[in-house]
Amino acid sequence: MSHPTAVFSRNVSLRSFNTFGLPARAAWFIPIKASAQLIALIATLEWRYLQHFVLGGGSNVILTGDFDGLVLHVRIPGRELLAEEGDAWIVRAGAGENWHDFVRWTLDNGWLGLENLSLIPGTVGAAPVQNIGAYGLEIADRFQELEAVDLDSGETVIFDQAACQFGYRDSVFKREAAGRYLISSVTFRLPKCWQPEIRYADLAGELERREIAKPTARQISDAVMAIRMCKLPDPERLGNAGSFFKNPVVNAATFARLAAHYPQLPHYPQANGTVKLAAAWLIECCGWKGRDFGLVGVYEKQALVLVNRGGARGEDVLHLAQAIQKSVWEAFEVELELEPVLL
Repeated sequence: MSHPTAVFSRNVSLRSFNTFGLPARAAWFIPIKASAQLIALIATLEWRYLQHFVLGGGSNVILTGDFDGLVLHVRIPGRELLAEEGDAWIVRAGAGENWHDFVRWTLDNGWLGLENLSLIPGTVGAAPVQNIGAYGLEIADRFQELEAVDLDSGETVIFDQAACQFGYRDSVFKREAAGRYLISSVTFRLPKCWQPEIRYADLAGELERREIAKPTARQISDAVMAIRMCKLPDPERLGNAGSFFKNPVVNAATFARLAAHYPQLPHYPQANGTVKLAAAWLIECCGWKGRDFGLVGVYEKQALVLVNRGGARGEDVLHLAQAIQKSVWEAFEVELELEPVLL
């Protein structure tokens, strides 16, 4: 299969394209470096006969086996200041840009507001799909709009905040629009009247340890990086996909039941009356932290992180995840939901 605007590769190993280091192969593979390239590809006759999967940095995907279709590897570059408004900087990045590099670039230019999201692995294009968040901030808090290509029609579509339907580690791109669009760029609105977000205990503690009472955005970024490097394994040394489970959100009645038995349970009340629980605490209470399970295991410094001990396959990861879910349900009657996408 070929096309004048695209160079396809066949039978490509995806091991180096996923941070868990899992073996899998794609029947067809193509790097997408521009929207126009993708639009031309969709117009070809071959397109309608191929199933396809959009792959970014591979930091939030679990490969469960070979993929008998076309992998679209997003590599669209670009960083730019679009506009300066009275209260905000409007900044856009190509979907293939490394997320952390983009965050640091905004700080270098004095455009503040993304510092709490430093060192989160992956690409800019994947960030709104997951509505990534950390230390009191989510993408939704700084998002203006994104541009995407409809993989059915080849049309370019603009999604604003409402259209993305952001939720906790969730968006329309994980639900109704899953698999339909390839995000090509994301635009952010970064506030000129910046206020530090340092409510989370880990971050406040790290700043206190550094004797910083009034942190700059750069100092917050540095502190977040230090925390993440201490608690999370480097994927280049130990395969992983970051936090493997979402923090479960339960209703008030369920929380009251749990709190009566476990008053020390970490929890975070939500504006709608629900309560977010600490999944890591639940998992650790079930004895999983630092425990190996064949070729995979639970990281000894963070119970939310599953790791590849060497030679693991996708099925090994899923078996461990299912065992953890079963343990937590039997102990607390709380259901854990996976964060990564399964392919």
